[in-house]
Amino acid sequence: MRFDLLHPADQLVMIMQRIYQYGMTTTSGGNLSIRDDNGDVWITPSGIDKGSLTRSDMIRIKPDKTQVGMHRASVELPLHLEIYRIRPDLRAVLHAHPPTMIAFSLVRRVPNIRLVPDVLKICGDVGVAEYAVPGSELLGRNIARRFEEGYNTVLMENHGCVIGAKDLFSAFMAFETLDFSGRLEIDALKLGQPRALTDEQLAAHSYPRHVVMDEFIPRVASSEERAVRRDMCRFIHRSYDQRLFTSTQGTYSQRINGDAFLITPYNRDRKYLEPEDLVLIKDGMCQAGMTPSRSVPLHQAIYAAHPEIGSVLIAHAPAIMAFAVTSTPFDSRLIPESYISLREVRKLPFLSSTNDVKGTVSALSSKVPVIIIENECVLVTGSDLLNAFDRLEVLEYSARAVIAAKEIGTPVLIDDEQVKEIKAAFKLD
Repeated sequence: MRFDLLHPADQLVMIMQRIYQYGMTTTSGGNLSIRDDNGDVWITPSGIDKGSLTRSDMIRIKPDKTQVGMHRASVELPLHLEIYRIRPDLRAVLHAHPPTMIAFSLVRRVPNIRLVPDVLKICGDVGVAEYAVPGSELLGRNIARRFEEGYNTVLMENHGCVIGAKDLFSAFMAFETLDFSGRLEIDALKLGQPRALTDEQLAAHSYPRHVVMDEFIPRVASSEERAVRRDMCRFIHRSYDQRLFTSTQGTYSQRINGDAFLITPYNRDRKYLEPEDLVLIKDGMCQAGMTPSRSVPLHQAIYAAHPEIGSVLIAHAPAIMAFAVTSTPFDSRLIPESYISLREVRKLPFLSSTNDVKGTVSALSSKVPVIIIENECVLVTGSDLLNAFDRLEVLEYSARAVIAAKEIGTPVLIDDEQVKEIKAAFKLD
């Protein structure tokens, strides 16, 4: 989808629907705006249900402050206009009140954006704006001051957050990523002390790793390939809707036959991926004109070494990632189903997926289908796409259960004798 070709009013509707759908604002809360090439500002209305907005509900503010539309503009219009005045480089502003950001605003601190890579790159450093009455000139000045200082992401005391960006999707991506970072930290604190990445580790991760591959032009797509493209998109969309993925993070691949497989593209919105967006890898070459995920070498190596593996997923689901950013081990002996699905879950050091591909591949086996890579991701394998996706769901749900259990008592795991009974009953050895 070419988001940039959508009319500003349609972009506002689409992003507000996503924010509302995922519980990141309420019916009456939050507002979005876009400044177009003509200098007009398009903004969401005041007092209209955020769950049922249409393009005709949007308000156009001309450079002379004339308002065009059937509703009143958001009460935060002065805030948006002040940010645009101070920062002519910004073309979109997003303001909302997700519960996680409210929680941080109440305790007067910002989420730790160094727990996993890319959060700092996407969100930048987070500023804090002093409290003032919503819609007031003082609130506008307090927030605009932070943007004038160079922040693009601002947490508002006892309120929510404001994001400014080059376009609305970039603002949403930063907003979603900040919320993910906050949820991750809250979960991690229930397990132990979160481990932040150092400047050196962040620099090592950001080192250019774009994959250079020979290209080929596919001639005819087999029925099997078409079915895999369809099914992958279906599961990718489910992963996003269940918040196992974010808009630009999370990788799926599925073997077609031999060493040929399909993989998600680099830096494309997972919410709207279509079958034609997936990248075919064959004979060590990449489908011409496409950019695959940066993790394609790892997927290649896994398929080459493990013929029994038909699908590989890389995800950043927040509950299991809480184990990735703390020293707490994850033990799947929670309920029989979790042990049967996940068996042993290993942890590997940060950057193992790129700096030690061979070691990562050799760590996988029928007894170790899942690997946690510290401060980076979880790697899930399966015999096919459904099997891998089911494991990812079980992994995240199990992690949530452990975190919840620690809030109410000390978890008691299935013991060794009970594990032996499970192995015998389900022929796991």
